[in-house]
Amino acid sequence: MLLLFFCVWIIFNGTITAEIAVIGAVIVLFMFAFICRFMDYSLRQEILLYKKSIFLLRYILVLIVEIIKANMAVIRLITSNSEVVEPVMVLVHTNLKSNFCRVLLANSITLTPGTITVSMDGEECVVHCLDKSLSEGMEDSVFVQMLEKLERIGE
Repeated sequence: MLLLFFCVWIIFNGTITAEIAVIGAVIVLFMFAFICRFMDYSLRQEILLYKKSIFLLRYILVLIVEIIKANMAVIRLITSNSEVVEPVMVLVHTNLKSNFCRVLLANSITLTPGTITVSMDGEECVVHCLDKSLSEGMEDSVFVQMLEKLERIGE
């Protein structure tokens, strides 16, 4: 919130000088104190928000890399004459506790080519894979590992 408030202050002013930055910092600190006092917010929540947002940026980068890898695997499947494509439905069980992380996992699976999350029920997802080889190691994939770390950040 502090950084967001300060950015809004600078944008509304249109220019940045030492005076504007100092006055903005003071106003932002007063606004943050007000939010902490009357809106049940704390500095601990602020730090946790920054940690989670940095972690989510890393997650997005890993997701992009995994999408590229899956694209290559699907291209290999399509262009190969010798391999027979064997579609399969897989039940993926996770130990993720929060709905946010479960939905993020399901969307990440769907975004990677060759896989689609068909349904989600509690800790289990049904995933359709274009080929049996794409379903290997899905329960302990890099997505699951990173989302479990994300859940541990808040503890």
